[in-house]
Amino acid sequence: MSDTSERLTAGLEAPDFTLPDENGADVSLSGLRGQKVVVYFYPAANTPGCTTEACDFRDNINSLKGAGYQVLGISKDSPAVLKGFAEAQGLNFPLLSDPDLAVHKAYAAYGEKSLYGKTVTGVLRSTFVVDENGAVSLPLYNVKATGHVASLRKKLKIDA
Repeated sequence: MSDTSERLTAGLEAPDFTLPDENGADVSLSGLRGQKVVVYFYPAANTPGCTTEACDFRDNINSLKGAGYQVLGISKDSPAVLKGFAEAQGLNFPLLSDPDLAVHKAYAAYGEKSLYGKTVTGVLRSTFVVDENGAVSLPLYNVKATGHVASLRKKLKIDA
């Protein structure tokens, strides 16, 4: 896969994946068929923006789960780094390790972006809602770390 994968659109089948979580256990998207899944990609554990976003998902997990959504966070960090991040922040959903960025690229969540006025190649903060049948129902690219979960809940019509 190239770094310039075509962006996913609503209705497309979500690329399946199997990745290790923070405890080393494999998690597959196909294993969650029948459930709605929020898959979000973030640049790096233990950084300010990614911590804000992860804690926002943590603080809203009950309303998301109550509406039938499972949350999966994906970064290039190792399971050991993810475990420390999850423990330090009290995260209550799986964090998955994608060190070779294959899943990032399959979702077009890796590529060129602007950082402080310069074009760089890196992780594009992105979120995908996958329906019970494995199709993308809501693709969101270049989301902001702050306020993202509130915006997502609004788009999904989940009450506060």
